[in-house]
Amino acid sequence: MAFGKLYTYDGNPRSTGIRVVAKANGLDLEIVHTKPPSELPEDYLKINPLGKIPSFVGADGYELTEAIAIAIYITSQNEKTTLLGKTKQDYASIVRWMSYVNSEFLPAIAGFFRPLIGRDPYNRKSVDDSLKATYKAIGVLEHHLLSNTFLVGERITLADLFAVAIVSRGFEYLFDKKWQQENPSVTRWFLTIHNQPIYTSIVDKVPSIEQPLKNEPPAKKDQAPKKEKGQSAKGKEPAPKAAPEAKAKEVDNEEEEEDAPKPKPKHPLEALAKPTLVLDDWKRKYSNEDTRSVALPWFWENYKPDEYSLWRLDYKYNEELTLIFMTSNLIGGFFTRLEASRKYIFGAASVYGESNDSIVRGAFLVRGQEATPAFDVAPDFESYEFTKLDPTKDEDRAFVEDQWSWDKPILVDGKDRPWADGKVFK
Repeated sequence: MAFGKLYTYDGNPRSTGIRVVAKANGLDLEIVHTKPPSELPEDYLKINPLGKIPSFVGADGYELTEAIAIAIYITSQNEKTTLLGKTKQDYASIVRWMSYVNSEFLPAIAGFFRPLIGRDPYNRKSVDDSLKATYKAIGVLEHHLLSNTFLVGERITLADLFAVAIVSRGFEYLFDKKWQQENPSVTRWFLTIHNQPIYTSIVDKVPSIEQPLKNEPPAKKDQAPKKEKGQSAKGKEPAPKAAPEAKAKEVDNEEEEEDAPKPKPKHPLEALAKPTLVLDDWKRKYSNEDTRSVALPWFWENYKPDEYSLWRLDYKYNEELTLIFMTSNLIGGFFTRLEASRKYIFGAASVYGESNDSIVRGAFLVRGQEATPAFDVAPDFESYEFTKLDPTKDEDRAFVEDQWSWDKPILVDGKDRPWADGKVFK
């Protein structure tokens, strides 16, 4: 006899984790195909008045809605389970990460891909805002997983199984090979969990894409030629109005629609007056010319201190840094999460020293006179200290030139630390 009925449909990301833990606990769930808003079983609204999924009805008649609550209930049927952690703090952290991906990541990624595949009306600005929100949300996971193998503790928990199913939407539509290389922590975690027998018992295919979806309107479906007003084919009933198109859209809808994010406010730096120094001109000069002999002289000749400011960047937790490549990945992840400010900043950050004895330092050009509006788009920006530089001082100018040239060691606490690796944000 089945333990209960789970109302959902195959591939629903909020339900996958529930099905995984049910399988792990040896609980048989009867899957009742339910796909809002059009494909609802009879009397489903009595179980879930909002008509959303998933919902659970136990063999004993117990009814439960909301994905996180159902996942915890199914997991707790095994009194010896380790999937809910060892301590109350573990349990709270598990709920935290489940709530985070469900309320922060899934609505954002849905707002990105649904309009691009024709499930929602397309608006370029809304899709772009959702893309930025997706990168910001996944950036929090990347930062956390840089120093943690799993979301909570040292072993797989319900948080991992639930979150991987949610994050898989990103790997289906946005996270291509290039993104995966720039975000190795999330990628490593995702593949680790996805390839566990407990997970592959339900989901056997790891999503993979060569290119992310482009922010452009989806191709329109073929439409029948329009007739003149009041005209119909001879001997036939008048053609129906717009109802069929609306019906088709209903069938395509999924649960993410309920949480599609609202358009977000513009970047605060957009309010500044248009600068005379075009940042893209400097970025091209830096990319295409020798740094010391050509690019930097051009920069100082065209730099406008009333339009831009210069900042020194220092990582606050250098004592925690280990291997050089991991530290370089940390910088790369931070830069990825700065995407929303790309139009307003340029800079470079480098790793100096050697494995297990290194520091991160850099220099940035920022539109305006404050650092926070440019950098707080990245959730981990508070891990860095920003110090304003004075371009009239020779030592500050030299610091900027050295940070953008990568050809000199730096002196820290009386010790020369050679340049080891670096990344440019441009």
